[in-house]
Amino acid sequence: MRVVITLEQWNRTLLSRQHLLERIDEDVIEVLDRCVGLQSQDPRPPFVGLWSRVADFDPADHDELLTDREIIRSVLLRGTLMTADALDSRWLRALVQPRIAAITASNHKLPDGVDAAAVVDEARSALTGGELSADSLRDLLAQRWPEASPRDLMATARAGLHLVQVPPRGTWAGSGTITYALLDDWIGPAEPAVVDDEARRDLIRMYLRGFGPASIAGIQTWSGLTGLRPLVRQMDAEWELIRVDGPGGEELYDLDGLPIVDGDAPAPVRLIAPFDHILVAQAPADRIRVADPDLFGRTVTPNGRSPGFLLVDGRLAGTWRVVDGRVALDFLTEVAPAARRGAQAEAQRLEEFLGR
Repeated sequence: MRVVITLEQWNRTLLSRQHLLERIDEDVIEVLDRCVGLQSQDPRPPFVGLWSRVADFDPADHDELLTDREIIRSVLLRGTLMTADALDSRWLRALVQPRIAAITASNHKLPDGVDAAAVVDEARSALTGGELSADSLRDLLAQRWPEASPRDLMATARAGLHLVQVPPRGTWAGSGTITYALLDDWIGPAEPAVVDDEARRDLIRMYLRGFGPASIAGIQTWSGLTGLRPLVRQMDAEWELIRVDGPGGEELYDLDGLPIVDGDAPAPVRLIAPFDHILVAQAPADRIRVADPDLFGRTVTPNGRSPGFLLVDGRLAGTWRVVDGRVALDFLTEVAPAARRGAQAEAQRLEEFLGR
C-alpha cells in the first residue's frame, strides 16, 4: 500500500529527521551521521550546522572529534569537501571515486606527456608517512612537471588520493593553512572498501534516514551517483523501502517503519548554515518541501558561494550573512511581525555563538 503525504507533512518530516524542529541533546558524531556529513568548503559552516541542531552545542566537542581522528575533513559526495565520520568516509569516497576521477579528468586536462597516474604516485610518495601543506605539494608537483598547470596537477592528485585536511584546519580557531595527509596514515590502514550494490544500499538507507521521504533524483543529486533507480525499486520490492506519493504526485521512497510527522507540528524559526543539505545538493522536485523555486533561485550566487538560510514556519523565507560581527538578515518574502521578532532573536543567539 502506498502512503500519500501532504507538502506540510513532507516538510515537517525532513525537519524532524534533521533535528531542526527541536534542538537535541545528542553527541556531535551522531548528528553528523544523521546528516551524512556536513558540507565544509569553508571551515565555519559545519559549526553553524551543528549549532542549529544540537542543544547547547560547544565547538570544543567538534574539535575533539577532529583531533582524535573520529571525524575528518575530506572530499566525498559530489567531489565536495565535507566533515564526516572518519570510518564512513572511507567507503563513501570509494563509491563516488569513479565520478570524481571522471569529472577531474574532464575539467583538469593535463598536457601530452604528463601521465595522471604518475602525478598521483608522486603525490602519494611525498605524503606517505607524514603531512604536507597544500602549497608545498603544489610546488613539488610543479617542479616535477613545469609544463603543466599547478592547479590541474593538484586537482589530479586530490582526485586520485583520499586526502584528509588535518587540524588545526577545520577547528573553531584553527589556522587557515591547508595541510594534507593520506587517509590511511591519518586514521589507520584498512582493506579497500568494497564498491557493490550493498554499499549503494547503505548509502540509500543513510540518506533516507536523514532526508526521506525522497525521490530517486533526490538521492542521486545529493550523492553524485547515477543509475540508482533499479536498486531503489528492488529495495521497494523487497519491502525494505516503501513507496510514498508526494503532494504533487512525486514518486518518493522512504525506509519502512520511519514515522511521517504531522504537518501541523510547530516549526520554530531557524538560521541554517551556508551549504546546508536541506537546501543545497537537492533535486528541484525535492527542494520544494522547504523552498519555493523562485525564492531559492534568488539565493544562488554567480560564484557558487552560499548564504546562510532563514527558515520561517519550516520554509525558506530569507538569508543571513555576517557583517562586521553582526548577523544581518535579508527577508525574501513577507514575514509576520512575530516571526520577524523570532528571526531577530535567533540572529542574536547566532551572533553570541559566533562571537565566542
